[in-house]
Amino acid sequence: MINKLTEFLFYLLFLLTPLLMYKNTSELFEFNKMIFIYLIAILIFILWLLKIKKERRITLKKTFLDIPIAFFLLTQIVSTIFSIDRYTSIFGYYGRFNGGLLSIFIYIFLFYAFISLFDFNKINRLLKTSLFSAFLVMLWGLPGKFGYDLSCFVFLKELNNNCWVDQFNPSERLFSTLGQPNWLGSYLSINFFIALYFLSKDKVSKFLSKKTFIYGGFSILSFIVILFTRSRSSYLGVFLGLIFFLIFYIRNIGFNKIKTNLFGKKFGLLAILLIISIFIFKTGINSIDKLISFEKSKTTNTTINKQEKKNEDILVTESFDIRKIVWNGALKLGLKYPAFGSGVETFAYAYYFTRPIEHNLTSEWDYIYNKAHNEYLNYLATTGFIGLFAYLFLIGSVFYIFFKNINSEDDNNKKLLYIALTSSYITILITNFFGFSTTTVNIFFYLTPAFIGPKIIKNNFEYLIKSKNSTLLHILGLVFGFYLLFLLISYYMADLNYSKGEKAAQIGDYQASATYLDKALRLHNSHIYLNSYSLNLANLAVLSSYQADKGQTQELIELSLQKSDRAISGSPKNVNYWKNRSKIEYLFYQINPEEKKYITDAILTLTKAQEISPTDAKIPYSLSIFYTILYDFNKASKYKELSLRSVDKSIKLKSNFTDAYTLKRQLLEKYGM
Repeated sequence: MINKLTEFLFYLLFLLTPLLMYKNTSELFEFNKMIFIYLIAILIFILWLLKIKKERRITLKKTFLDIPIAFFLLTQIVSTIFSIDRYTSIFGYYGRFNGGLLSIFIYIFLFYAFISLFDFNKINRLLKTSLFSAFLVMLWGLPGKFGYDLSCFVFLKELNNNCWVDQFNPSERLFSTLGQPNWLGSYLSINFFIALYFLSKDKVSKFLSKKTFIYGGFSILSFIVILFTRSRSSYLGVFLGLIFFLIFYIRNIGFNKIKTNLFGKKFGLLAILLIISIFIFKTGINSIDKLISFEKSKTTNTTINKQEKKNEDILVTESFDIRKIVWNGALKLGLKYPAFGSGVETFAYAYYFTRPIEHNLTSEWDYIYNKAHNEYLNYLATTGFIGLFAYLFLIGSVFYIFFKNINSEDDNNKKLLYIALTSSYITILITNFFGFSTTTVNIFFYLTPAFIGPKIIKNNFEYLIKSKNSTLLHILGLVFGFYLLFLLISYYMADLNYSKGEKAAQIGDYQASATYLDKALRLHNSHIYLNSYSLNLANLAVLSSYQADKGQTQELIELSLQKSDRAISGSPKNVNYWKNRSKIEYLFYQINPEEKKYITDAILTLTKAQEISPTDAKIPYSLSIFYTILYDFNKASKYKELSLRSVDKSIKLKSNFTDAYTLKRQLLEKYGM
């Protein structure tokens, strides 16, 4: 019974994780998927404890990956200890969630739980579950390509694409329930080769059998949907994966076998249909689409191809050009913290330390980059050269085991499985090179090596539990398991309240927002919540001042500063918290315009922010405004000079900063210059 429940939970993991999303959480996609992965892991842990109690022994499978995994996990722990933000390193960046030490520990736990508890005779069923989930993901997303997004129907009861902003329009780049086009492309690339495995192992004598239609049809459909994502990294992943699959199929199974199992005809037909789909649906890459277009002057893409394109009079920088700038900053960050990096998952904060000035001239100059958009450079920046080496060592060890088992296996179907799994793994590494890992993809990254079953196991470690200790250990374990469940529920409820608080603040209902954020903090202590709470309290203080309630206003001011202090204490290198603090101090100045203390404090705050982020053009712009406010108090020439010097620095950092030029004109007029 326990084994069946464990297997069922693994089926649920692969079936439901890609599908989960919820509009009332702070992030629709990744947060809900990550919480579900935590839930599955905790339930498996509890079942494992029940099994230990029943058998009165602890059984662990030793694998050939134990040393690489232990080394990798150790580097992540050390990086977290020396992190610039330990909370983020443990839980992951808020908004991405995946990749923190806690999630890595959970993925590794699932690997060992799978090895120890899953029945490897049912691997094919698990892979089919993944294909079925991917099929549902595609069915859910495809209507959005034609303007009838099902998510919008669920969220707003409108069967259209209006619930998405222009940058995430599913009619231009499909993303379904995965959240972003590249994430969907990466996920489908993995499943493409799983389908190819079932297509290849079909021994039915008929060329067009039922299985051929099912798995061949899935391969074609998944490839078409990948084309709809316009994910170039996924194209490359599928292309290189196919090359690997063919080479190793011929090398290890034999060219003569192609005729006997009809693989050659099936693959030939599949290749023709894939090429036809490229001609019909195009790739979104101008240089390729021009070659396959029947209309010479026709350009086929309006969203991602041009070096720079005009969209509503705004020049949009080509995504790869931005990536190269971010990669440069990530490399410099790795050199700044060479041993263990700035801390696991702290790129969103640490990138500002080495952010290239060229980033200011891109269309995404004021975006927060929470990842390096290259998984390997991200590991270098956040976990240093030692962390990157451990990550690459783990990947290299996985490939060694794959190749070893491909070459030593006598069963052709198992050979096919290993070849297909290796091809899937290759797509993960390629899409991660041009992006970053997500929850769904990380499930495959950590569990795919486990799919080869007994071939990865060295031997068993067993520890017999004495009967007098059995009950006590069992009770303690279950209490710990259910406590983890309680913490998970609290974390989820905290996020729901945080999301409500943020939405209330957006419409100016600061009282309701503060109430929700207070509930969130009671459920889960996070500097993210504290930072938002402090700004809400500052806005409430402004509203209170209109009612001439000095006592309440002063109380709100002190409480706001207290929350802000705690937020900054929790993440002292977070430049956005310092900028938020300056906004708060400016609001307090507006309450009492005759008191210059808060403007002086805001200048000191932004000076600290500038030390953290020396290439941020908005910081000297704001400093210029604050200096000219101080000038108004006593007409001191030093404040005039500082305001002009600051606005000039802002223009130097961003030569096309229209607001800064406007401010400089206003300052020159004000000073009679």
